[in-house]
Amino acid sequence: MSLFKNMLRSGESLFRDTIVLDYDFQPKILKFRESEQKRFAIAIRPLLDGHTGRNLFVDGVPGIGKTTACKNVLRELEEETDQIYTFYVNCWKENTTYKVFAKICDELGFKFIQSKKTSELFDLIQNKINKQGKAAVFVFDEIDKLEDTDFLYTVLEDIYRKTIILITNYRDTFSNLDERIRSRLSPEFVTFRAYKELEIKGILFERQKYAFVQNCWDQEAFADLAEKCTETGDVRIGLYLMRESGNIAEEKSSRSITQVHVGQAIRKVDEFYIKPKEALGAEMLELLELIKSNSGKKIGELYQMFCDKGREMSYKSFQRRVAKLSEGKYINAEKQQDKAGNTTLLHFNAVTKLTEF
Repeated sequence: MSLFKNMLRSGESLFRDTIVLDYDFQPKILKFRESEQKRFAIAIRPLLDGHTGRNLFVDGVPGIGKTTACKNVLRELEEETDQIYTFYVNCWKENTTYKVFAKICDELGFKFIQSKKTSELFDLIQNKINKQGKAAVFVFDEIDKLEDTDFLYTVLEDIYRKTIILITNYRDTFSNLDERIRSRLSPEFVTFRAYKELEIKGILFERQKYAFVQNCWDQEAFADLAEKCTETGDVRIGLYLMRESGNIAEEKSSRSITQVHVGQAIRKVDEFYIKPKEALGAEMLELLELIKSNSGKKIGELYQMFCDKGREMSYKSFQRRVAKLSEGKYINAEKQQDKAGNTTLLHFNAVTKLTEF
């Protein structure tokens, strides 16, 4: 029997609750982001007193809690009062003014809006919020993915009492906004610092307690996982590794998650994208297709090809978009030195699987 003592029996599992490992899971207490959540609350607080709120521009690298912290504050606000509307819009999906307004209309309960014009959608939003005398908090996440930002000016001008929160991975996104929007928005800037190693370990350990049965994690295995997550600076990587390590251990019918299982999960990490290809905007998809068709060419050559297609874009803007594709692992940017100086070769990442953590 000793041969089978450490093997899982039929129906047994190492997992207690896999939902806890979803990055979108909202813990009741968000560790190590107390000061940032307080900044959100201070910006929104005037709405509770019948005044207009402050606007925020939130930036920081991916996977460090920007969205989760903001959603936690929205949840507390909804528990506090029903006199303030809260709207969360992910601009990966709603990347045009029409889509943004359609999303907000849907959250307000309007039906059969498909045939309406953009201006008609906003009339519905404006009338419902302003005529009811309510305030609203608008959160627009991943604003660097927007194809147009007209809706921001409209909301700023025509919704009486509101707080607008813009979230992005890139600080320079603010300077790319229209001057009229920047001057009307006049936001306070909130930059999320990267988690420290001990903080990452604390976050992952908290999730581990609720996601797995007690004492199934080998300490050295968990240390390896936390080290890899710290190396990337992205908590999503850690959550993915925890889930994948557990799955690998179960496949082996193991009662414990060991360094071997974590090692196999770590080798899989680079095979995954953080965002699905379908979430890219039309312009980014076109650029990705151009790189795919001309994989291995210099960035300058690809820029010229892009312009030859009739696209008007500065070289600096082109470089920023290439950087975002590289960050998402859609492409590999290989820096080289030749007789003319430094250059970058762009390679389409053909073998990478497309999925979400």
